Amino acid sequence: MCGIVGGIAQRNVVPILMEGLRRLEYRGYDSAGLAVREASGGIQRFRTIGKVSNLDGIVADTGANGLLGIAHTRWATHGRPSELNAHPHMSGERVAVVHNGIIENHSELRARLESLGFVFTSETDTEVIAHLLASKLGEGLDIFQSVKGASKEMTGAYAMAVACPEESDRIIVTREGSPLVIGLGEGENFIASDVAALLPVTQRFLFLEEGDVAEISRDKITIFDKAGEQVARQEKTSKLNADSVDKGPYRHYMLKEIYEQPGVIAETLEGRIYKGRLMEESFGHEAKALFDKTKQVQIVACGTSYHAGLVAKYWLEEIGIPCDIEVASEYRYRKVVVSPDTLFLTISQSGETADTLAALRAANSMGYIGSLCICNVPESSLVRESNVALMTRAGPEIGVASTKAFTTQLVALRLLTLALAKRRGLSEADEQVLVNELHAVPRQVEVVLQLSDAIKTMANAFADRQHALFLGRGCFYPVAMEGALKLKEISYIHAEAYPAGELKHGPLALVDAEMPVVCALPDDPLLEKVLSNLQEVRARGGELFLFSDQKVKIDLDNYQNLTLSDIYPTTAPIVYSIPLQLLAYHVAILKGTDVDQPRNLAKSVTVE
Repeated sequence: MCGIVGGIAQRNVVPILMEGLRRLEYRGYDSAGLAVREASGGIQRFRTIGKVSNLDGIVADTGANGLLGIAHTRWATHGRPSELNAHPHMSGERVAVVHNGIIENHSELRARLESLGFVFTSETDTEVIAHLLASKLGEGLDIFQSVKGASKEMTGAYAMAVACPEESDRIIVTREGSPLVIGLGEGENFIASDVAALLPVTQRFLFLEEGDVAEISRDKITIFDKAGEQVARQEKTSKLNADSVDKGPYRHYMLKEIYEQPGVIAETLEGRIYKGRLMEESFGHEAKALFDKTKQVQIVACGTSYHAGLVAKYWLEEIGIPCDIEVASEYRYRKVVVSPDTLFLTISQSGETADTLAALRAANSMGYIGSLCICNVPESSLVRESNVALMTRAGPEIGVASTKAFTTQLVALRLLTLALAKRRGLSEADEQVLVNELHAVPRQVEVVLQLSDAIKTMANAFADRQHALFLGRGCFYPVAMEGALKLKEISYIHAEAYPAGELKHGPLALVDAEMPVVCALPDDPLLEKVLSNLQEVRARGGELFLFSDQKVKIDLDNYQNLTLSDIYPTTAPIVYSIPLQLLAYHVAILKGTDVDQPRNLAKSVTVE
């Protein structure tokens, strides 16, 4: 989604802003821009469609230099990708604005401002903010008062940063429903929508809360809350570092993140299991009491996180915990019946997914016993607003197509399942077995990663195909869904997933010699049924691409198969996800698509 970065310093901020934009590219965007206050007092603005590198070339050619600036990467919501729609937006020479989110009443505000003589040059809702601020300035308010006044007139979710040519010593920021952080320096301060943008210059951050308005100067931060009271927000030190978002020797971030999975899975387990036991204390001091009361679980998530939740539903119901799961964008807009003693569980990589956050906020008044989030970003809104947070510890995930976040979410969900299973009579002996199986996952993933070259060869069969079918049964149906999502996200091949038993209810009509069919074949109780379903595919000429347990005997013709060994049924969904990630990656390379930043998609979906 859109990204914001800004700074005020005693040195040229342009290189800092450009580096910040590069570090926000992973969020997804279609244009970029920068506004810097010149020594003469004017604002110099640069905007372009396409990559940040395009903007960098334009800025470098002009020798832009300034001690105060704001910059932005845009993901189109109102108005097509174009230079005129790119941020920053200005109202004459009075004010420059960068903005994430959506101003829902922009049409009414636009009509009013046009009646006052303001001329609009873009299709965006953001330009409304610029002109609204200019109108406030025209009434004699200063820029800080103008931002506070404008915020009261706007409805929607937003984070914004404002620079005014007449103001050489401050940037004004505010947030309502979209994230914004302040990075603290010595004689300089910065703002961004994501801590990753500022890691080269600071690891000290303040996190604005809903409705906060802040004045950022070189040596001072002043914050006012929604009620207009001056407040202090707690300073936090990020554990991330600048190098953690570099590609290193890998061609793409996605490939790097696929290969990081053994390490981050081990990190997710560290300190949470010890000598064959689950350490519930590591979940947080409120977790035990919450788990003691939990008789049912409601999971809400989006995209890949939703698929992780679907796997967890199988795990939780296997131990006798009823579990419902729903896509956040649907859940938040329907009448919900909450069963007694239900835990509300959200899953999100970024912790800033707008629909998931809105669902959590609505759930707070619905009668749930409490909220737990599984998340990868400690500083995120979801973590701060949930009763208990279980961090996945995957580290920064830059590739838009989620990989290590998904598998670490599954690990975290497995830990949650163990915690609740202990309240359903899980014996110490059985607990030790399950914990040992989790401990084995990093090694098993390392072994699967050695199949990359073989999967690369397999990918050749997909290079000229337009469609693909993924099959699975039981908890491998959501694994198939995730595999199909990965393929369509980064290779642009239309891919769908179905429960294998549903073939005869429609999807079999699609199967012919041009339809590759992908299926994981773990050694589990549903194996024979899946093999029978695959016979149906072969009878229609479909070509099979299989990933099977080495113990599985396959009596089929015209198939390609790669074997996995020593995979435990309890953790098999985690391990079998890896070859599907690699398959999508290698197909995308053959197709020549933008692996890390696929078209039309964003990493963090911070608007509806």
